[in-house]
Amino acid sequence: MKVAAGIITAFFIVLIVVSMTAYTVESGNVVVERTLGEVNHREVGQGLNFKMPILTRAFEFSAKEIPVDFEDLRPKAGDNLTLQDLDVSVFYQANASSISELMVKYAGTSERGNDGALLPAYGLVMREARSAIYEQVATIDSLELHRQRDIIADLVLADLQGRLELSDPGIFTITRVVIRALNTDPSIEEAIQIAVQAEKELEAKQVQVEIARQDALIEIERARGIAEANNIINSSLTAEYLQHEINVALQSFAANGGGTVVIPANMEGFNLLLGADTLRQSQTEPED
Repeated sequence: MKVAAGIITAFFIVLIVVSMTAYTVESGNVVVERTLGEVNHREVGQGLNFKMPILTRAFEFSAKEIPVDFEDLRPKAGDNLTLQDLDVSVFYQANASSISELMVKYAGTSERGNDGALLPAYGLVMREARSAIYEQVATIDSLELHRQRDIIADLVLADLQGRLELSDPGIFTITRVVIRALNTDPSIEEAIQIAVQAEKELEAKQVQVEIARQDALIEIERARGIAEANNIINSSLTAEYLQHEINVALQSFAANGGGTVVIPANMEGFNLLLGADTLRQSQTEPED
């Protein structure tokens, strides 16, 4: 009985020792070991690993993309007007082989993520990101901010990446910046709406002007066509052609056994048929 109890006790001791020496690292994370206050700068990768019991502590850090969320920021725009609400998410990633250096250099700035892993230098990135957001928003007027979200995001990303490169070259990567919400002051919103409405009215007027211009071009082309047609007709109305038409008309009267002919009072045109001398003779000849 005593032997069995001893075996059971020894088994539990072994389990305790194993639990104190063995640990697993999740995929995408690394562990930094610290023994008696000294940090081991060889990061431990994913899988099952062992450490010295009691003397060594294992700190698991995330080497994946990490979001830093900002809520209800109120930066000033380029025209010195304050935004009512600005929500931004900044995503960063730390070089897995440099996390032990970050742990030492920025002790106390790491936050614990939702999965329990530490977020390396989270406080540093948050502080620099906030400064970058405020500085870049200040470069754009409030009336332009609502339609330049992508530009703001790109400016913040470049600014923040530059800041982190100065302090820690090659360690941080800002993967993306997302502007989740951007609300200006109500008075600015009203001004934006007025500006948008005016812009749409201007676009409508420009369309109307273009339609009128095209209509005018159509009328010009139509008039040019009529003028060209008239020129062709006028060029074809020669004296010989008119004489021919009068002869055809007279033949038509003769074929019908007589008819009525309307002669202009000034007798214009009949000199084509009879000649000017004949007309004068017929007009002056006395009646019988």
